[in-house]
Amino acid sequence: MYIPTFWLDHVITPPNHYTITDNHDGTYTILPSGEVMQQGTPQDQAHFNNMENGILDASLAVGLLANAVRQNLWVIQRGTVELTNTLQFPFNNSAKTVALTSGVESPAYVVVVDVVKSTGNVGEVEVTNQLANGFKIGFTGSAPRATVSYTVIGGYLK
Repeated sequence: MYIPTFWLDHVITPPNHYTITDNHDGTYTILPSGEVMQQGTPQDQAHFNNMENGILDASLAVGLLANAVRQNLWVIQRGTVELTNTLQFPFNNSAKTVALTSGVESPAYVVVVDVVKSTGNVGEVEVTNQLANGFKIGFTGSAPRATVSYTVIGGYLK
């Protein structure tokens, strides 16, 4: 937790009066003169590092809040699609277009897939042609059919 420093000015009366002493070596010593009315806050690493830590804490808090807001804007859609392949391996025509139930702002979303059921070797499940209103999904293996569940996350960044 950040503990603020309450800074005080160094006040001398009369203000802006100095004593100049000749050091007889070509240098001079200049010191404030007068009576100290208020001792100022020291300008040292302890006080400045406290300030730096407070700035860092605030920056991290804003980042966490921004991330939470961004995640609340994530569009999440779920569904299942039945894919069929009528060609002999190594050929495959299982790709199918999936329309999103509600469009997203951009195609910058992630589709997480899971094979629910299949007859044969599904191979890799591929998601391609991502657009704001849908995407294509298919598999690379020799299976004649597969049921794939999908979860769409994102689509909020333009």
